[in-house]
Amino acid sequence: MDAGELKAFLDEKVLLYNKPDFIDSDPIQIPHLFTQKEDIEIAGFLAATIAWGNRTIIINNAKKMVALMGNSPYDFVMGHKEYHLEALESFVHRTFNGADFTTFIKALKHIYQNHGGPEAVFAKHQKDESLQHAIHEFKKVFFEIEHQNRTHKHVSDPLAGSAAKRINMYLRWMVRDDNAGVDLGIWKSIPPSLLSCPLDVHSGNVARKLGILSRKQNDAKALLELDTALREMDKSDPVKYDFALFGLGVFERF
Repeated sequence: MDAGELKAFLDEKVLLYNKPDFIDSDPIQIPHLFTQKEDIEIAGFLAATIAWGNRTIIINNAKKMVALMGNSPYDFVMGHKEYHLEALESFVHRTFNGADFTTFIKALKHIYQNHGGPEAVFAKHQKDESLQHAIHEFKKVFFEIEHQNRTHKHVSDPLAGSAAKRINMYLRWMVRDDNAGVDLGIWKSIPPSLLSCPLDVHSGNVARKLGILSRKQNDAKALLELDTALREMDKSDPVKYDFALFGLGVFERF
């Protein structure tokens, strides 16, 4: 395929997968449970954080996280007492455990109390080319509170070489208003043009087969290469192609 044919092919796949029935099989259904901005932000961040492994298990465990917060994430984050956190101790999703969950609750409270919420942190540090520097700064703010070193690995840092798949997915959910009812688009201070593709094994393998990614590792350098190609196809909404790449990989075994 030449460049025009490839864009037309991927645009067609975006239309196929970027529609409401995508929600039923994806962790994005967790923030869709809520209507208040802060509830959506918190539920989305927690769901994205544990979004690796079997998708059904991810969704079920994300629902458990929400239930442990009394199905009121923002009220729990801002109003919890130490004894409320005891209920979180038994939570486990792969290497994310109750101690990590507790740290996340405290860090989110710190961000709302002292930094104006997660949107404000990412918006403050956005740069013209992408949000990867903003993710790096967000991680620094997130861990300003007392915490165990083990929890660091659950917030990726692109400046340390990570593709930061889960945070980039979270940012897509929060920033991109797709007019299709899938991405939530509740953050208005960041343009979707700065978003990066949530690069994982599925989207990476499809991108390589299509010739828009050559680097073998799914790391920050690969993400930059993929971002560059996707921005050439649509500079205002490059991550819409995540639906095409992911759908081709997961649903079509491309």
